[in-house]
Amino acid sequence: MILNRRSFLLRASTAGGAFLCAANRDLRTAFAAEAGRKPNVVFVLADDWGWGDLGCYGHPHLKTPFLDELAREGILFTQAYVNAPVCSPSRTAFMTGHFPARHGIHGHFAGKKLNEQRDMPQFLDPGVTTVTRLFQDAGYAVGHFGKWHLGGGPGENGDLSAPPPSAYGIDESRVYVGNGPNWEEVADFIPRSSELIVDETIRFIVQHSDKPFFVQTWLKDSHAFLDPTEEQRAPYKKFGGALETYYGVITNADRYLGRLLECLYDFGLAGNTIVIFSSDNGPEDIHVANASHSGVGSAGPFRGRKRSLYEGGLRVPLIVRWPGKTPAGQVNDSTVISGVDFLPTMCALAGITPPEGLSCDGEDLSEALLGEPVLRDKPLFWEFRSGVAGDVINHSPWLAVRDGDWKLLLNPDGSRRELYNILQDPRELDNQAQDRPRLTKRLEKAALAWQATLPKAYVSKDAGKDSYRWPEKNQ
Repeated sequence: MILNRRSFLLRASTAGGAFLCAANRDLRTAFAAEAGRKPNVVFVLADDWGWGDLGCYGHPHLKTPFLDELAREGILFTQAYVNAPVCSPSRTAFMTGHFPARHGIHGHFAGKKLNEQRDMPQFLDPGVTTVTRLFQDAGYAVGHFGKWHLGGGPGENGDLSAPPPSAYGIDESRVYVGNGPNWEEVADFIPRSSELIVDETIRFIVQHSDKPFFVQTWLKDSHAFLDPTEEQRAPYKKFGGALETYYGVITNADRYLGRLLECLYDFGLAGNTIVIFSSDNGPEDIHVANASHSGVGSAGPFRGRKRSLYEGGLRVPLIVRWPGKTPAGQVNDSTVISGVDFLPTMCALAGITPPEGLSCDGEDLSEALLGEPVLRDKPLFWEFRSGVAGDVINHSPWLAVRDGDWKLLLNPDGSRRELYNILQDPRELDNQAQDRPRLTKRLEKAALAWQATLPKAYVSKDAGKDSYRWPEKNQ
């Protein structure tokens, strides 16, 4: 028997969201996965949403009722990371299970000239093993709808010779900032982006509901430039300005994600579908020109924003729901999980064996997604070879490593070393590098050894700088 969620759903009002009545939670076991059928996967990746941009992560004003409900139905991770503080390398890690610097992808893909200046390729090598290819080879219908930014696209920053998503093991796609079918020609795409991306995702799910599917719903929201409609702004008129703009976009995106989640119940697919929600990096800074009207996303309690290797640039929301598999309402404060873990973890949950020799930088943390906190074995490494926008307090060194509870940030030339116990000092304010010289040296050695394995590439003169023009004394 297929149960329909509509019987248990209180309809959304224009000002709020949808909230499930208690009866629906009691029926969770009725949506258990079909015996012997591989799980479906819906991977929602938001753009530039900060760790603190959801109600369930503590935002005092933003209304995200559908994602809050997703967290109540699944697991919320507090120590989830991306593997770069900007979009293209972050997305590379999700797709490949590799630190993006291994592929020479250190910043966002731009025009050919800028890519060449930064010693970057023009696009992600389509010969690399990707999570989408592995699922396609395992018999899944694979879709990708929304932001791509792994190379190509129309306009002055595009490269029309870049491969379309189909070259990476994707059966159907419609993209933004990429080649192949795209939304660039849609005049009102910016305010409608979440609606259009979700609608394409739902069409794909319905079309392929008779077989396992893996679909990536990569939102354009809330990447600047933002242009919400008056209706989208309405709940936040009292705030005005950038807050009204940004909050309206987030709540609107949440509303359409609610439509996607409801679709899974309507078609009897929720019980056998793993839903993942995360973001590609920390929130944009208001000092960046195209975000000067909207760059007020929240990094929660953390120092740093997009482009920074401090926690606010790298730590992101992560919610996972698989009814009957993930325990409802769990908050995982102990597992350190990141984008490079996505490929091995999702393959493990789907019973897919990655090819020998893939050498993932990530690890299988599927037990954590099933409710058993796991301590990771492998350290995490980051690098960002350009300057950081905005306030000096967010200007991090350009190389970092986290191993266990400790995180070291450094410039390879030795000009800065900052050591933090992330559990005790998540704001990264108490630098213990001088107090713990042995630990600092061990982590520095590991970070520099990792850096030495990377392709040689350009480093901006502003990378790792935290100088400030201090008032000069009278002569």
